[in-house]
Amino acid sequence: MSPTTAQGTLVLIGGREQKDGERVILTEVARRAGPGTLVVATLASEEPDCQWRRYAKAFTELGVRRVEHLAIADREEALSPDITQIFDGATAVFFTGGDQLKIVAKLGGTSLLARMRELFEGGGLLAGTSAGAASMGEVMLVAQGPRENSHKVEGAFYMTRGLGLVSDLIIDQHFAQRARIHRLLGAVGENPGVLGIGIDEDTAVIVRPQESFQVIGSGAVYVVDGSGVTHTNVSETASRDTLRLFDVKLHVLDGHSGFDLNARRPFRDRASHSSDT
Repeated sequence: MSPTTAQGTLVLIGGREQKDGERVILTEVARRAGPGTLVVATLASEEPDCQWRRYAKAFTELGVRRVEHLAIADREEALSPDITQIFDGATAVFFTGGDQLKIVAKLGGTSLLARMRELFEGGGLLAGTSAGAASMGEVMLVAQGPRENSHKVEGAFYMTRGLGLVSDLIIDQHFAQRARIHRLLGAVGENPGVLGIGIDEDTAVIVRPQESFQVIGSGAVYVVDGSGVTHTNVSETASRDTLRLFDVKLHVLDGHSGFDLNARRPFRDRASHSSDT
């Protein structure tokens, strides 16, 4: 089944979400996980045990009855036929931050990823923060080049295959905090048919694929729509040139707004466009 037919919900977090206090975003993840098991996947992290303890504590305090740890050191472990048993009774998977390339390298083409996709397509929840969010798309952005060359076509970004759990979206995180507007614009310039979504820290989007998403959290979400682009210089021969892009559309959303993915239009009325089911 393709990503476009998925019936589940995605929660994509820009990183550094509150883990103490009000914890608006993690509270929403816990609520949507429901009575089943929530699997915390630390595949991207250099400190998986530390990440696991932190999120297990937070989700337990927020009322999740059963939290399990999916820790995979290498791809060989992901290929084990027994590893998929962790999803028995699971309703949600939460990917922690780190390096998104590690997530895709470990999971791509495995029965473990297939099982996650089945959970999602059966109405389950997939959530990810930072690298965990960036890895969800069919393609994902990865940093490249020194910061001072970010205005150049060659220095803005490079893209590689993601997990393919949501189509036609390119997801970037730590967005305003790391000044990543150039690389998201460059990615949309390379493929104007996709939507670029930049998510600030302590901010998330709740996505119903092929329908809409709602913003929650303390920051902003930036939507770059290139469907009306009339000119771009993104090409191999222009790699040393300054990025040039005409007629791109930018929307800036807060926690009182969302975005209709079919109409490609933002909205303010939370009640009538809720992505809740």
